[in-house]
Amino acid sequence: MDTQQEQPNGGVDVPALAAPLRARLAAICADALAVIPRGELSTQVRTVAGFAPAKRASAGESVLLAALGEGDRFRELVLEWARENRPDALEVSAPDPVHAAAAAVLTADPAAAHLAAFVAMRAADSSMRAERDGALAKLERLSGELAELRAARTERGDGNAEADKLRSRLREKGTQLRAARDEADAASAALAEVRAEAELEVKRIAAERDAERARAEAERERAETARQEVRAARLAARQAREADETRLALLVETIEGAAAGLRGELGIGELGMRPADLVEGAGIAYGRSTQLRDVGALDSLLRMPAAHLIVDGYNVTKTGYPELSLADQRDRIARQLAALAARTGAEITLAFDGAGVTAHKVWPRGVRVLFSDPGVLADDVIKNLVAAEPGGRPLVVATSDKDVVRAVRGRGAHAVSSAVLVSRLSRV
Repeated sequence: MDTQQEQPNGGVDVPALAAPLRARLAAICADALAVIPRGELSTQVRTVAGFAPAKRASAGESVLLAALGEGDRFRELVLEWARENRPDALEVSAPDPVHAAAAAVLTADPAAAHLAAFVAMRAADSSMRAERDGALAKLERLSGELAELRAARTERGDGNAEADKLRSRLREKGTQLRAARDEADAASAALAEVRAEAELEVKRIAAERDAERARAEAERERAETARQEVRAARLAARQAREADETRLALLVETIEGAAAGLRGELGIGELGMRPADLVEGAGIAYGRSTQLRDVGALDSLLRMPAAHLIVDGYNVTKTGYPELSLADQRDRIARQLAALAARTGAEITLAFDGAGVTAHKVWPRGVRVLFSDPGVLADDVIKNLVAAEPGGRPLVVATSDKDVVRAVRGRGAHAVSSAVLVSRLSRV
């Protein structure tokens, strides 16, 4: 069976097929010629394509079947046309044997040879049945003539010459009658033999088909079992991972509880001044407000532990990309600041004026997005954010608003212009 699958047209000799099957295949090929590009066809098939559509199948049958049997290319073109325009013509399981055999030949089905043989046997059966019917009709005609001769002999019983003539004709007709009977008997015997062979072949093909179906069902069951095993393995892995994460969370929670209990027992409070802050002759760097002039100074501050960058949203976006709509400006700077947060580890807060903004959306991770309340400016929100931070924490406010710069620097925060921040964001 594997060998037949590798051969073109299911391993059958297309030009040698039975007449009904040849006519069926020629009709399908002739219909396909209407849409197949002429450049894909051989010279002989292009000639047939030039015939009137009604004559292509009958006049060009031998050329079309020869092209179908010579290689896979013409069959693939016809098969592609049938899939798009006549999918019913490719049903190998069709009840009509000629239909099923033609579909098997076109699709190179392993059962093509068997189905073609079955069609050939049925065609032979029909031919023999026609011969038998002809012989029986001839027998009836001769019987009628014999009856007429006998009747004529009865009417002319007194004429010896005429009687001899009639007897001669009677003997001749009797000989013809016996020959006709012999032909009819031979045709009946041949028909019975063909029927027996056809029944055996049909049973054998049905057994092979049932075996193939059983193998296919077994393969499907094995595939389904494998899929269930994969799903079970994935579920087990996910459950194991969740169990590990739960144990890790419990361990961290236990460690944190133990640390908190130890702090309570030892009376250790929150850290205030660090040792470096107490060195004589040195000022507190975090408390010294500066105006950051370049990207390098900004990066140095953002890499400090617990650094917090507060951004005057529209002041920066209108400096960097004023041609965009306000919504697009908000989306773009939020994405850029999220990338900056991921690289530096700094906390980032983005403040916008909230007037007219009603949309709610999910913002990128790593960026806190705030909108001022109605009647409140984003400048006031930024000032409140700086005022809420503890002294000594490295704060950077990105804005070109001079009033905001004076206010936040007065509270110890560093200031960076919108242009410098836009330059830094263009690199992420």
